[in-house]
Amino acid sequence: MRTGRLAPYRQRVIAQANGRVLEIGAGSGLNLPLYPARVSEVVALDSHARLLAMARGRQCAARFTCVEASAETIPWDNASFDTVVSTWTLCSIPGVAQALREVRRVLRPGGRFLFVEHGLAPEADASVRRWQQRLTPAWRRVAGGCHLNRAIPEIVRQAGFEITYLETSYVEGPRPMTFTYEGWASVRPAD
Repeated sequence: MRTGRLAPYRQRVIAQANGRVLEIGAGSGLNLPLYPARVSEVVALDSHARLLAMARGRQCAARFTCVEASAETIPWDNASFDTVVSTWTLCSIPGVAQALREVRRVLRPGGRFLFVEHGLAPEADASVRRWQQRLTPAWRRVAGGCHLNRAIPEIVRQAGFEITYLETSYVEGPRPMTFTYEGWASVRPAD
């Protein structure tokens, strides 16, 4: 999702990044130029070699590394990153619950998961939700596995995170495809 109207979402989320960062589903690297100077390193992870080749072309500094791998099996040790970022990625990861468990595993204590995602509209928008349910099977086939109907906050919480900031809105465009969640989360303390 690279349209200009999404740039403010990317900028706000990326501005929160700190320390050593893992970006899952980095794609063609649209976020790479946005990382602030306080970020010491960005590891851009994606399972598509062609997209990563484009990301390598966008690199702005030596602090960026592109790695071909799946978010469901992140190839780093526990507690390796201060921040993990996901922008318009969770909709298309086949094993999204497993990917979020991996995100949780590689985050250092006190680290944050930053995200901007589109997904299931609020219950108050019942007609939009119905359209999301109807369209998702066909949409997944034509849009790289994208699910329009994933309830992002629920998925994040079920993976063991506590959402500490969350804003929701519709981005300009067809409502079934544009309900957006922007936020950050930390690993929920063990009970």
